[in-house]
Amino acid sequence: MLLRRVLFSFLSIVAVSGAAFAASRKAAPLLVMYVFPQNAALTAGQVDAHSMTRINYAFANIEGGRVVTGFSHDAENFAFLTALRKENPELKVLVSVGGWLWSCNFSDAALTKESRARFIDSAAEFIAQNQLDGLDIDWEYPARRGAGYSKDCHQNPGGSDFRPEDTQNFTALLGELRARFDVESKKNGRRLLLTLAAGASPAWLEHTEMNKVARAVDTVNLMAYDYYEPGSEPTTGHHAALYTNPNDPKKESGDASVRAFEKAGVPADKLVLGVPFYGHAWGDVPATANGLYQPGKPAPNVYAQFGAIQSSMIGHGYTRFWDPVAKVPYLYNAETRTFVSYEDPESLKGKCAYVHEKKLAGMMVWDLESDDAEGTLLKALNACLRDGQK
Repeated sequence: MLLRRVLFSFLSIVAVSGAAFAASRKAAPLLVMYVFPQNAALTAGQVDAHSMTRINYAFANIEGGRVVTGFSHDAENFAFLTALRKENPELKVLVSVGGWLWSCNFSDAALTKESRARFIDSAAEFIAQNQLDGLDIDWEYPARRGAGYSKDCHQNPGGSDFRPEDTQNFTALLGELRARFDVESKKNGRRLLLTLAAGASPAWLEHTEMNKVARAVDTVNLMAYDYYEPGSEPTTGHHAALYTNPNDPKKESGDASVRAFEKAGVPADKLVLGVPFYGHAWGDVPATANGLYQPGKPAPNVYAQFGAIQSSMIGHGYTRFWDPVAKVPYLYNAETRTFVSYEDPESLKGKCAYVHEKKLAGMMVWDLESDDAEGTLLKALNACLRDGQK
């Protein structure tokens, strides 16, 4: 009897310890990285298998209602990325479908039960063929016009890039994808992931049913950037503010978006806070408030990768300023009247602390190629998010 009690106590301790260990592993923040090589082949040393937990390969396209490759080196790039799992068995590799230019065929693909089945069959085949771990849906945007009929988007003849019924069809598509992935997961003995790239604006929530969508997806990658874009707004502003500055005319920020998504029914542990490895630049900006929330026009290098900001702006006529409320930096060049909103290691550290505090699922990055040659931003993220430094 005594031996059995001792044995029972030992097994109980082991079970509790195992559960605690599993819980701690589950609670480890995700670091989701979008990789966007386009028509280039990935090469050794370009992607560090240990510096991220998920890779979202951008992008697959949609043609004839089916998921298809988008670029010339996709097959070999998938092989390159999935081989990284030998170095890091916990690494997951997903394909992201759509994006800004290739979302116009989503509406047709989601329109009917039959069209959704065609899309889902092709997605399952695509994942199996390339030995991937899941699918990331990047529909920009359900029930709203995105890039529209871009020359880079192969629109189906007679189709439509958006419809009012996209709202319900979007929910149905994700629910049916989840059901199919659950079947495939049981067959293969490994869970297929289904994730979503979501716009961070109120308009996204107005045109989707996120309380229902959240049940189908593993995580929601919240694109908490591009709140201000040159040419889209008449003034400058923080394109990835963490908190809302009272002087911000639009009153938008990552925190505001997180709160709105939670209110819409997305649990915190499914929200992944997106951060940009790039900045936006405005020209003809007056010096008032060092250019912040001032009139401006798109600068010649309007999309500024962090690598370019480090090498050709900081220390080259640009002064760095810090917004203590929004918790993000910005640059102003008084001579050229240029304003730049961007992300840096200090702002990333604050966002890491926010993710820990709010118990979010983790952080997402667009995109790996925008970091500098030393990987400054990715190293900063690993230090503050995954290594537990706040």
